[in-house]
Amino acid sequence: MTREIVSVIGGKQTTNGTAYDSINPARVDEVVARVRLADAETFSAACRTAAEAQREWARVPAPVRGRVIASIGRLVEANAESLARLVTREIGKPYAEALGEVREIVDTCDFFLGEGRRLYGQTVPSEMPDKNLFTFRVPVGVAAVITAGNFPVAVPSWYLVPALLSGNAVVWKPAEYAAASAHALYLLFAAAGLPDGVLNLVLADGPATFDGLGAALAEGTVHKVGFTGSTEVGRRIGELCGRHLQSPCLELGGKNPMVVMPDADLDLAVEGALFAGFGTAGQRCTSLGTVIVHESVHDEFLSRYTRAVADATVGDPAGDVLCGPLLDHRFASRYEEYLDWIQPHHTVVSGPTGRITGGSPRGDFSGDGGLYYHPVVVDGVRPGDRLFMEETFGPIVGVTTFSTLEEAVELANLPGYGLSSSIYTTDPKAAFRFRSGIGAGMVSVNNSTSGAEAHLPFGGNGKSGNGSRQSGVWVLDQFTRWQAMNWDYSGKLQKAQMDVAEIIPDLDFRLSTTRD
Repeated sequence: MTREIVSVIGGKQTTNGTAYDSINPARVDEVVARVRLADAETFSAACRTAAEAQREWARVPAPVRGRVIASIGRLVEANAESLARLVTREIGKPYAEALGEVREIVDTCDFFLGEGRRLYGQTVPSEMPDKNLFTFRVPVGVAAVITAGNFPVAVPSWYLVPALLSGNAVVWKPAEYAAASAHALYLLFAAAGLPDGVLNLVLADGPATFDGLGAALAEGTVHKVGFTGSTEVGRRIGELCGRHLQSPCLELGGKNPMVVMPDADLDLAVEGALFAGFGTAGQRCTSLGTVIVHESVHDEFLSRYTRAVADATVGDPAGDVLCGPLLDHRFASRYEEYLDWIQPHHTVVSGPTGRITGGSPRGDFSGDGGLYYHPVVVDGVRPGDRLFMEETFGPIVGVTTFSTLEEAVELANLPGYGLSSSIYTTDPKAAFRFRSGIGAGMVSVNNSTSGAEAHLPFGGNGKSGNGSRQSGVWVLDQFTRWQAMNWDYSGKLQKAQMDVAEIIPDLDFRLSTTRD
């Protein structure tokens, strides 16, 4: 019997909704879960429920909230293999990567469990006597969190953990094609003792979510929006929030460049480009978009890269493979559109393109029953090409050349995204010049464009986001607001900038230029 997944609001399941089947993309005939998709009113009702629960949750001392976060970490750790297997089954992510994703939740919890004792404010000196000034971090209220399914459990934890730790309630809308993984993570959070209504899971499609979010913003029951997804949808959410004077946390797409300098360790660069370009089948926001390689090493790099791609294993994500299938039918259809962007002046150096089938196998692998696609390397991409300028969510990497570092930086910035970037070089000056010139929020030196750590700020600029950051202490600025307090115990009204003691200097004083 097919497992059914429903929304959970205020600790209660909502059994109504349109049926949607979350499939196993490695075997598309296998239904992982039947999902009941809620409507817009259910989403806005969840926000009202969260607003009621948040008031009591905010009164729980922050160190106690930190202990709840610690419990979440231990529960995820104890269930790591089961959760990772579910992620692999539902979205086709190779098991080793899925296990790493689950580990990232534990790392996030381990970092934030202590922040409950470090939600520091400041004591600030006043300009007047018998008066003290203070600052406090206070929760924003209710956070509406909308996440993609390519990282169905790790990326949500970047929002959920700091938001809950800071005293907020959350309404979480995961991707419907990753609903079973999201529901499993919700159960682990709930088992840690969160009061009903503090974390609410709403399963809905995009239009219902957008309409419900608009209603909740109008009602004043959502005070922060966190969104991970495409640049196109991020713009719409940013516009919606702006109409309600809200500043969302937007983590959007990327066209992430990798610069290969003439002094680079080419084997290391190839290894990084292989993982960044084709890990998770190229379906990360930090996936490699274009390799910008120095003209003097272009041919050698491309030869080694082509061999590495040819030798890599594509197949059952439960095994030891570089990549498995695409996430879902919708992503497969979109990826096939990207393949149409290949132009006559491009050279496909990796072999066949398109879906892996019995008629177009990859070695002995026919891809039967799954959404498997050939990894593609396209040489000769040019500035202005769609393959160069736009995000291609899937297993395709472009290659172009440069002659000077200044040219490489200009090419890297040209698409207008600004999430992740990478440079391979043994010259420290080149590394720091690249860092100062690149518009990306994240820079790697001799490492791939993918691979965030839980205690560093994660986020992008330009088309990749609005400058907000996730992870580490920086994300606390998304889920808390600063409150200033002044306490005057002088017994009289002291007016700032008016009743301030003044010490008069003699600004005409000059040292004597003659000897005593």
